[in-house]
Amino acid sequence: MALVSSQASAVPAGAGQRALVTGINGFTGAYVAAELSQAGYQVFGTVSPQQRPGRQQFAVDLGDAPALEAVVAQVLPDVVVHLAAISFVAHADIDVIYRVNIGGTRNLLAALAASPHRCRKVLLASSANVYGNADVGLIEETQPPAPANDYAVSKLAMEYMARLWGERLPIVIVRPFNYTGRGQDERFLLPKMVAHFRRRAPTIELGQLNIARDFSDVRSVAAVYRRLLDGGQAGEIYNICSGQSVSLQAALDMLADIAGYRIDVHVNPAFVRSNDVLTLAGNNAKLIAAIGPIDSLPLSATLRWMVEE
Repeated sequence: MALVSSQASAVPAGAGQRALVTGINGFTGAYVAAELSQAGYQVFGTVSPQQRPGRQQFAVDLGDAPALEAVVAQVLPDVVVHLAAISFVAHADIDVIYRVNIGGTRNLLAALAASPHRCRKVLLASSANVYGNADVGLIEETQPPAPANDYAVSKLAMEYMARLWGERLPIVIVRPFNYTGRGQDERFLLPKMVAHFRRRAPTIELGQLNIARDFSDVRSVAAVYRRLLDGGQAGEIYNICSGQSVSLQAALDMLADIAGYRIDVHVNPAFVRSNDVLTLAGNNAKLIAAIGPIDSLPLSATLRWMVEE
């Protein structure tokens, strides 16, 4: 077996490079920042104006194009991971979804394209929601989009808008399927379920239990994003997924085994959306071809990590 010299292996992949992570204090941003920092990057980030920025962070509104230009001019990033977005499908203000997810992304791309310092990779987070209710087994990137809600429409429009910058910026688009982990907002289903089991609540109100999703662990997703900064091909779209779907009922059963009791589920009609995507499961063959094998933790392990926080 060939040996890698200790000198080569001791140099982190991102050593000496500057990374800009938008939405760095968000659920995903915190894990991506840690992953990049461990890989040797000097990590900078943006937070919303309502948040207090930490070290090497900037409070900026994505709608403020001059402010974004100033951030880019100061950071001079070598790589960018754009996570800042309205990510909750049922967000009440539809206008904000479109303004942030499309207009905010355009402002960022314009700032990067105007900078004399050229990025070597710009990763934009879209969503597998763009596929809608695709009547196929495992969804490939070639599946025609069929968004079924405003959030998904905004993400697909963001993808099309980003094509306008393809000749000026090395853009990679990711379509993550569902993922979860410690720190995710309880508005999302799995964190809500985990919170109920952690406090041993006797009942929980949910919507359709037959909804099935391809769940990943946020730590695995962060690692994939970091690897795509090197292995992802500019102009390409990659599914971020495990290749398996799990129903909410199955997730409830896993949590019951972990917590040692079963919770009484009440189906609340208010939580049942007519345009809900019933099943999403992705094909990750293209991703693996680009970056190699990925570590996909079983959902039961992720849920146990969350419950035992």
